[in-house]
Amino acid sequence: MLKLNSFTTSSGEILLYNGTPNLTMLETLAKGSGDLWHSALDQGFKNCFKELVYQSAVYWWFLNDFEGLDSCVSWRLNVHEFVVRESTWKTLNGLDTDYSDCIISGLDFGFNLIRNSGGVPLYIKGLFPVKVFELSISKEDRYLFFLKNFKKHHSYYMLFRKGVFCFFSECKALKSVLKKAFRKKNKICNYRALEPIKGLPTVSLVIPTMKRQKYTELLLKDHNKQTYLIKEAIIVDATPEAERDAKYYNKDNFRFDIKVKWQTTKGSCCARNEAINMCTGDYIIFADDDVRILPDFVENHIRLLQTYKASACNGLDIMADNTYETLEDLNLKLSKLKETRWKVGVSHMFSNANSCVKRTVVEKLVGNDINFDGGYGEDADFGLRILKQGDILLHNPFSPNLHLKPPVGGYRFWGNQSKILGKNRKIQPWELDKPVKYVRPVPSPTVTYKFLKHFNTTQISEWRWKHVFIYLFKKDKKGIVLRLLKLPYKQIQFNKSLMYAKRLMEKGERYN
Repeated sequence: MLKLNSFTTSSGEILLYNGTPNLTMLETLAKGSGDLWHSALDQGFKNCFKELVYQSAVYWWFLNDFEGLDSCVSWRLNVHEFVVRESTWKTLNGLDTDYSDCIISGLDFGFNLIRNSGGVPLYIKGLFPVKVFELSISKEDRYLFFLKNFKKHHSYYMLFRKGVFCFFSECKALKSVLKKAFRKKNKICNYRALEPIKGLPTVSLVIPTMKRQKYTELLLKDHNKQTYLIKEAIIVDATPEAERDAKYYNKDNFRFDIKVKWQTTKGSCCARNEAINMCTGDYIIFADDDVRILPDFVENHIRLLQTYKASACNGLDIMADNTYETLEDLNLKLSKLKETRWKVGVSHMFSNANSCVKRTVVEKLVGNDINFDGGYGEDADFGLRILKQGDILLHNPFSPNLHLKPPVGGYRFWGNQSKILGKNRKIQPWELDKPVKYVRPVPSPTVTYKFLKHFNTTQISEWRWKHVFIYLFKKDKKGIVLRLLKLPYKQIQFNKSLMYAKRLMEKGERYN
């Protein structure tokens, strides 16, 4: 059993550690966002356990470690050299001792901390000495990790992808751990009590909208009732001129400044960038035009970020059953979530429907990459870029919204053209100078572009395999013969998507 040393902070909190950390750093670290700290990326652990690609492909932000940073989110801890809050260690019951090697036990702890338990594991340069540890994960431990943390079919998929020459040894390893493996029942780290707002930080609200002025007004009215008032609402409205009605944005009806820009460019990314340039607040709240919020929404965004000393958070997005639901319905839906709602930790997504980011962080990013206009994926790209520059993006359960999702209006009005072929199709921004003709690219080229931006060629190749696998086997088994016949056409569609994505990569990130 691992025996840890202890360090008590000036506030009386106990930190546990293994190895030889720089103790002078612990006081400062304990006041920040982290629950666990390590220097494993300088000790031979960077991007280790590459087999995770067989489960996650390109769908998990933390498959790769972030490069060139002094501090960043990283779950790949070295069990021989790490620091953890005692409360976190006890809540999660320490290491899983079923593995034959403590190295994989440490990786399992870090993985579950970030993925399932609402924790914040951080790499800290200089916390531990730079030295290389021997790192080897046995086949048995690899399969045991998969069986404990994922559904069984991911283990069988890994067995298939390892290839015919490794089949018997891999099959033997899988068989040896099948009987003793069990899925984890993960516990959740305790969230911190939110502190009162310090100072008088100002908040800008960004709302891009199109053909939804009535819904935008509903959101503005919700902001009128906030316990912490925003400074300004910046509305970039792409509603066609003939359909506009300025009465919805009457400044006399609101307790904050209203700034309206009638959009002449195309796309929600362009709209948000135009709005960002008009923001003057210390924080920027990004919102969709079809959400409703409770009176403490803004206050809780600021309180969470200040309490955790973080730069960005992603709020809880609750889908409405219909467009007529109200805040009473939101409260009812929240009550049904019970304790499952209360998880903070590192966010695994970013939503432009409900997020709050320090303006200084947004300005470092410049804004949204407009290569995503006309498609999907801009939210995830923006959130991942926040993390890749070393900032911490948290999940915020204290600031939920009700997402109405009206069937008409919004920027998907333009994006829906991507489903049309022939003369009636309007060219999408991502098509550049090569319009789609007879074959519609699938997946959306902007989604493929996002993956090309953030993942390596091996992972993209694995994603392609997984894309085919899911298409063939995830649906009704009776239709597999028909899907096999359609597979060549699906591959042509995928190649089209890849072609457009590569052309966007050649263009590079664009912001105007």
